[in-house]
Amino acid sequence: MLNPLGTETPWRQFSSMNLVTHLLCLVACLTLVTCDRVYVHPFTLYSFNETDCDKLEKLVQEGKTIVPVSIESQTTPEYEGDVDDKNKLEAPSLNTWGKEERGYLSGLVYVVGMRLYSALQKAHRDQNVLLSPTSLYSSLVSFYLGASNQTALDLQGLLGFVPPSGNLDCTSTAVGKNFLSSLRMVERLVKSGDEELLFSKTLSLFSAPGIPLFQLFLEHLLPSADAFYARAVDFTNPGEAAKQINAFVEAKSEGQSKLVLADIDPASELLLVADVCLAVNVKQAFPLKEPQEFWVDSSTKVLVPMLSLTGTFKYKTDASGTFSVVEVPISKTALLVLLQPINGSDLEHVEAELTWQSSAWLQWLSPREIKLTLPALTLEGISDLQELLADMELPGLLGKGADFSRISNTSITVGKVINKAFFKLASDGTDQPADPAAQKEDGVYLDVTLNKPFLFALFEKQSRAMLFLGRVVNPLHED
Repeated sequence: MLNPLGTETPWRQFSSMNLVTHLLCLVACLTLVTCDRVYVHPFTLYSFNETDCDKLEKLVQEGKTIVPVSIESQTTPEYEGDVDDKNKLEAPSLNTWGKEERGYLSGLVYVVGMRLYSALQKAHRDQNVLLSPTSLYSSLVSFYLGASNQTALDLQGLLGFVPPSGNLDCTSTAVGKNFLSSLRMVERLVKSGDEELLFSKTLSLFSAPGIPLFQLFLEHLLPSADAFYARAVDFTNPGEAAKQINAFVEAKSEGQSKLVLADIDPASELLLVADVCLAVNVKQAFPLKEPQEFWVDSSTKVLVPMLSLTGTFKYKTDASGTFSVVEVPISKTALLVLLQPINGSDLEHVEAELTWQSSAWLQWLSPREIKLTLPALTLEGISDLQELLADMELPGLLGKGADFSRISNTSITVGKVINKAFFKLASDGTDQPADPAAQKEDGVYLDVTLNKPFLFALFEKQSRAMLFLGRVVNPLHED
């Protein structure tokens, strides 16, 4: 495992005595990178007091549990809530957040997202990659809400929290709930944009038949998505369980989302599926009449549909001249940032440079008049958080033996934690306008063409939290 300074630090070396010290170093590193070098303690931003802990402890002691209905049930259980009621909530706003709060949250999401991306990228070399850092981080926070004792401490280490003195279980519940709420606010901000951008998130929790789940845990997860489901599945027949879950996810998305879940450990007692979709029709982007060349590698090219945008966008090249960055507002609430190697540099080298540099995406950009040409995109990525953690040498974090006594009053084994991401970028269908670049003198517009493998990220505009991160090796392949 890489620590914030980039050196090898096996997870096993973390003892209970020195864990807090390492965590302090991690948070200090994060805040140096993401908060304009102002140290901000997370618990001053997401605070709670002794009364809050007392209230939470009382709810936990009451220990109300719910046994989820079968996945085959045709009725909607009361504990899944009313999606329509949730969508009637007041418009989201970050007006109460200061710059430090936004920087802290987006910094934590970025660092964890890049670590998970690195693990996924290594497992899928020379392929397209897509993930949602906010969704993955939200999934980890969800399990943090259900964790106790050493498991809660271990999850704090990955998430970047520093535990204060006091009741650890109160910390995991109070802080986890606040972070989950903040992440959901960011997602709702994206949804509140113009009609050209469509965003949705579905969360499905599957448990073994007869397993009681704490009502408090389900209530924490309920508002964290547009739709939340908790159903019982017989994992002892893995093939049939996979078919049932695939069919359930597809049916609840009205056929828009297909989950290809092949194998399930029959010893599993809990499985989570988070499904995030974003599709945007970019205003003032028009499709080129003919497919254009895209070089998959130095000897292989394909013809792909391309979009063209002309306007004033933020732009930079890095100090070493290895990559360029273009920032394009694609809606009132979202920024698309495109990063491509230049001057003979390759994508793998650029990816290695980006691991701990959040500033590479959004800082030190300057307005330029640009003619931008890029592929129309339809990408889908499915990742198992358990596999990614194993690749990061953290196989026990959510594995067998982990303490999730705040999810259920029986010992449970967490199986797959699936995060599915879908991203589509297209034109808004407007007719092709006269080329404004042709009406100006040569050299006024900087011509930027993405015709070889590149990276992209989509950020929520106010918080600058990274919602999607992807690598495009071949635009014709959806995954």
